[in-house]
Amino acid sequence: MASWIKGMCGLSGEIRFDGSMADTTAVARMVDALVPRGPDGQGSWSNGRVAFGHRRLSVIDLSTCGSQPMIDNDLGLTAVFNGCIYDYQELRAELEGHGYRFFSHSDTEVILKGYHHWGTDVVSHLHGMFAFVIHERDSGRVVLARDRLGIKPLYLSETPGRLRFASTLPALLRARGHAGDIDTSIDPVALHHYLTWHAVVPAPRTILTGVRKLPPATLRVIEADGTSREERYWNATYERRPEHASWSARDWEDAIEEALRVAVRRRLVADIPVGVLLSGGLDSSLIVGLLAQEGQTGLATYSIGFEAVGGREGDEFQYSDVIAERFATDHHRIRVASDELAAALGHAIGAMAEPMVSHDVVAFDLLSERVSQSIRVVQSGQGADEVFAGYHWYPPLADVGREEAVERYAAAFFDRDHAQMRSVVSNRYALTDDPSLAFVREHMSMPGAETAVDAALRLDSQVMLVDDPVKRVDNMSMAWGLEARVPFLDHDLVELAAMCPPELKLADGGKGVLKAIGRRIIPPEVIDRPKGYFPVPAITHLEGKVLGLVRDALSSEAARERGLFRPEYVRELLADPNGELTPLRGNKLWQLGLLELWLQTHGV
Repeated sequence: MASWIKGMCGLSGEIRFDGSMADTTAVARMVDALVPRGPDGQGSWSNGRVAFGHRRLSVIDLSTCGSQPMIDNDLGLTAVFNGCIYDYQELRAELEGHGYRFFSHSDTEVILKGYHHWGTDVVSHLHGMFAFVIHERDSGRVVLARDRLGIKPLYLSETPGRLRFASTLPALLRARGHAGDIDTSIDPVALHHYLTWHAVVPAPRTILTGVRKLPPATLRVIEADGTSREERYWNATYERRPEHASWSARDWEDAIEEALRVAVRRRLVADIPVGVLLSGGLDSSLIVGLLAQEGQTGLATYSIGFEAVGGREGDEFQYSDVIAERFATDHHRIRVASDELAAALGHAIGAMAEPMVSHDVVAFDLLSERVSQSIRVVQSGQGADEVFAGYHWYPPLADVGREEAVERYAAAFFDRDHAQMRSVVSNRYALTDDPSLAFVREHMSMPGAETAVDAALRLDSQVMLVDDPVKRVDNMSMAWGLEARVPFLDHDLVELAAMCPPELKLADGGKGVLKAIGRRIIPPEVIDRPKGYFPVPAITHLEGKVLGLVRDALSSEAARERGLFRPEYVRELLADPNGELTPLRGNKLWQLGLLELWLQTHGV
């Protein structure tokens, strides 16, 4: 049997609870908005009050058997799915043992049959990244699910009598027929999060009041009458376990190395080459080293670099070259000139499901564009810093109490505190309380994390990671029909790392366990280098065309009518565009400008 992976996709749909038929025209409009996520085909299905739409990116075997929406008339089930299930062949064999007969070679069908057999518990059997929606013909029930670490997105807009869902927020906006369809007003709490927390808006909120997102590791079951329940089905435990009490540092290294090997191996499930996005840092270099040890030869690797601006270097080719040479990869250096960067900004903003200020966004967009010209699947190193404590704000949390840890985390990570917020947003968006600090405090005080470092790692891997690095990779790679797989977010690996004593992760300047594993596999100069932050100089240092875009957006009629920010604050920033940086060296003017550019790009 040929292995058959359906590849990445975009899904959408509508469910009605008011007695009327689903609006297939609205679903068709959403499907059109998802074309870049699935350039190879489309499908739609409706049954009275429910309609599904789908765009398909075929990675292998273009037969129509795997087309979506996938309908199984015998079981009375219909599904749309975006993602990749790495253990689908094992699950298929298990289900065949239970008497199920398959009509395709796709992982979508494994989810359908698995759902019929295990019910909603199918999610606990799936290794992979996924968002899926299943409709039961006989009961009218609809089930929505999102993978454990939120690698694949699922956006929702609910009005009385109706629920719509899509892989991107802009697709939901595209479905708007008559006015008042979606409340596109700015959610003041989400705005507070955006301006405080590095543009991270924790689920279920988004920047728009009328759009929500299904949180990671969450199932939502909606009955035919519209009543629904949500259940979080997975959590990593950030506590030490008795069975590991006798483990040495070396035991932890060996166990984590093996889990990482399995994670990388799982993500090779494809009949086409799987490349690697190689930044030259520890994480992506380790992936290359492990793949080489798995017997991958002539591995395609890709690095990107930018022109230096304002005295800041824009590439790290010297490190990626070391790895490419050591493992004899088919290496591609992609150089980007500053004017290309400005030109690419419009596309990147259009591809953002939510506004993202991270400098990497445009870099990832350009990288994905070039990479997609020669390959369809890549592995990428996202998640290692959040899972193995690679950031500078973790060490100061060791040996402090939980309350002090909350303050220290906020001081290191938040872009501005609540007091400063009053001088930024206009009165109509000003809040008396501080929802961002409250969110961190509440999350860090939940049971299941032993120390303050454990609590911060849990917060970052369940919230910040999902709505910054992971979303960035999904949005930018999918905009070019490129499938990006993230082995550091294999849930078995994440569970093991969560139990690992924090001091082993904090060792050696952070990511101690990974560095120890790295020393066995990759050249030391890549491990002992200063930590890189993938600088995109033209966005850190605003000048020229990029500054012009920001200035135009913030002084436009649309921005004045929206009135998010205090005009005097905007004037101050524009007078000295590079004068105000956040603790993480982000540009405060860029934050404001990007939000306004995103809202205007998406017709809000």
